Amino acid sequence: MSVKSTAARSSRGGAKRRGGAGRKPDLVQLLTPEGERVEHDEYSIDLTPEELRGLYRDMVLSRRFDGEAITLQRQGELGLWASLLGQEAAQIGSGRATRPDDYVFPTYREHGVAWCRGVDPLNLLGMFRGVNNGGWDPNENNFQLYTIVIGSQTLHAAGYAMGVAKDGADSAVIAYFGDGASSQGDVAEAFTFAAVYNAPVVFFCQNNQWAISEPTEKQTRVPLYQRAAGFGFPGVRVDGNDVLAVLAVTRAALERARGGGGPMLVEAFTYRMGAHTTSDDATRYRLDEERAEWAAKDPIARLKTYLTKEGFADDAFYAEVEAESDALAKRVRDGVRAMPDPDPMAIFEHVYADGHPLVDEERAEFAAYLDSFDSSAHTQEGAAR
Repeated sequence: MSVKSTAARSSRGGAKRRGGAGRKPDLVQLLTPEGERVEHDEYSIDLTPEELRGLYRDMVLSRRFDGEAITLQRQGELGLWASLLGQEAAQIGSGRATRPDDYVFPTYREHGVAWCRGVDPLNLLGMFRGVNNGGWDPNENNFQLYTIVIGSQTLHAAGYAMGVAKDGADSAVIAYFGDGASSQGDVAEAFTFAAVYNAPVVFFCQNNQWAISEPTEKQTRVPLYQRAAGFGFPGVRVDGNDVLAVLAVTRAALERARGGGGPMLVEAFTYRMGAHTTSDDATRYRLDEERAEWAAKDPIARLKTYLTKEGFADDAFYAEVEAESDALAKRVRDGVRAMPDPDPMAIFEHVYADGHPLVDEERAEFAAYLDSFDSSAHTQEGAAR
């Protein structure tokens, strides 16, 4: 697989044409909503049929996992869930652009990126079930824990990237955030530090156009990618529903960062098809017509159209992926319900590295409080006799 800075025709990538019908001039697009392969003057990508099928599989499995998590939350098995529905191409394309030695700083919605980094989907659900505070070792897959605080992970990523540069390592950092987070001061500070120190970091903004109920036009006077210029580094807007374009742009941005080119902002222009989280009702502030318009740009459907039209995939392949998604859904259902409840005393274990008298006192008080329930139960049982 290769990414080129200039467009080139591929003998194995299917028929292509220049430009795209209805494509905005500042939007990088390589696969139209109709599933037609097009070229771009600055970004191009050459993938084998096997690699294209792999991207399709990743998106289908990520969507199925996400849908299963929503169902589990509705059944009372999870406290909350933030869906990625509609953003599969933005996440799989960018996730597959990373190398194993790159480091990823997610928000709380990057389930597809986690999949690409090899994080077990069940580990993602522990926090939302309330049985752990993350559930995976960040250094095992170079994938940091989910960050609930809006925008703070961009500062963590900028600092980590500064360290990477000082170490002279041949790797890059990518930080995910949303259009709403772009209004946070933490993001502006991260941009400043990354630019001044020429840190090897890619800021990947998934602009799904809604910060809960606040539309993007009420947050910015210019397209988000143009903000990068004010900090002294480049920005680019890519069709966030086009997995090929996202992969090409993100890979190029990461290669630029590794080569000493400094930070870059990638704005993946996409759409949040579901609610902000399962505690949100998007029908209170969005029109059904808007959602229907974006449903016609579905990232999985357009890639499937292309694969079928070019003869890169057949019914047997699609059936195989569907069967794999069913197996994944069952594993997730069974695994979540089998998660053991956490030890209540575990909250005191890692407050201080070497312990603390106050924590010891609080631990003893809490233990006595828990023991009181057992004593109360024994007292009630005796009175009943």
